Amino acid sequence: PFITSTMQQDASRRLGFSAKKTMAVAQQLYEGIDIGNGGETGLITYMRTDSVHVAPKAITEARSYIKANFGDEYLPEHVPQYKTRAASAQEAHEAIRPTSVMYKPADIKQYLTNDQYQLYNLIWKRFVASQMVPAILETTTVEVEGKLEKNNYLFRATSSKLIFNGFKAVYEEAKNEDETDQDEESALPLEEMAEGQKQELIKVDPSQHFTQPPPRYSEASLIQVLEENKIGRPSTYSPILSTIQARGYVTMEKKRLIPTEVGFIVNDLLVKYFPEIVDIGFTSEMEDQLDEIANGKVDWVEVMREFYGPFEASLAHAKENMPVTKIEPEKLGRECPECGHELVLRNGRFGKFISCSNFPTCRYTESYLETIGIKCPKCKEGEVVRKRTRKGRVFYGCSRYPECDFTSWNQPLEKACPNCAGTLVAQNKHHARCLSCENVFDLEELQPQES
Repeated sequence: PFITSTMQQDASRRLGFSAKKTMAVAQQLYEGIDIGNGGETGLITYMRTDSVHVAPKAITEARSYIKANFGDEYLPEHVPQYKTRAASAQEAHEAIRPTSVMYKPADIKQYLTNDQYQLYNLIWKRFVASQMVPAILETTTVEVEGKLEKNNYLFRATSSKLIFNGFKAVYEEAKNEDETDQDEESALPLEEMAEGQKQELIKVDPSQHFTQPPPRYSEASLIQVLEENKIGRPSTYSPILSTIQARGYVTMEKKRLIPTEVGFIVNDLLVKYFPEIVDIGFTSEMEDQLDEIANGKVDWVEVMREFYGPFEASLAHAKENMPVTKIEPEKLGRECPECGHELVLRNGRFGKFISCSNFPTCRYTESYLETIGIKCPKCKEGEVVRKRTRKGRVFYGCSRYPECDFTSWNQPLEKACPNCAGTLVAQNKHHARCLSCENVFDLEELQPQES
């Protein structure tokens, strides 16, 4: 069943919810909603928890529901046992689950907002699936040996076939956003073959794979890493993500967290002057010490004394030696049309903008158009520019707006659709989609072939 971190990760991957939104909607479900039974009903258990403990009554109810609606073959002989990963988990709190599986999502949908329904549906299905039997997969590995002159070559392919869906009848696990092409290829079915069976070589499709750098964190993957390194608690994952974005340390682009210049500067200064504090090991150890204080195992005064002595020395050293760092705006080499001072590029709450260097005496501003080097596919005159909504989401538009109203959430590509010559946009890191004919193409196939 869900704990706070896994709920936030799954809601991000499946529903596109930020951690902050997930917790806000979960709070509404927890506090109670009028579902037509004469008052407000709490639909889920407490949503800030790192425990997978489930009350026996809830397990009994779930098993009865599974038996009645799916049959005995979906009901495990023994209750599935899940181990709480965090040693400090508060067993007083249960895992996140529906207060009753009899509040089926479809039955109460009319009483919920769309966001409430989506999250409740996710929690309900995850809990029911957690009490069902595992799915059964049949894994096939095929090895084909070929000979060329004096050399032997071995080709291997592996695939899995679903034999019995088990818990997947209710809940299909979300695809990891960092899954690679090779992961996708391993899911392709293989024909049945016999050992020693000869195969005809139809063609050789050479491809070369290089070790890729790790992808940038999404909210989901960052929460996962925070949990793995014992940084933060169920109650702090969402505030951590909100804070680093609100302070301008990172921006969100295509669901990925991108560090800003401010973020790099702050990080460099903290690492230089407070190396013991901004250390994963220190943070994890401090969490453990706080648990021991809460459990009455150690004296909080002694813990504070051990921490504050070295910290006070580091703080004094930083105050004395840390430079006052100011990010200077980028000069544009253009005069302000109102006062004649030079125009500069500044970072604002909603992205970059152009203003006068004589601010606040002169308050002249203008929009900053970040072009991507592609002509507008609609008017053919303007340039495609990258913009941001008030919530920070990146989208693409025409530099001639409002004369041209072209917009796209996905980045337009320079190459036209090979089918209809329409506009192609990047659907994800592997595929492009045509806005006109809706056909999807492999990005590698669109690359010009080397002669």
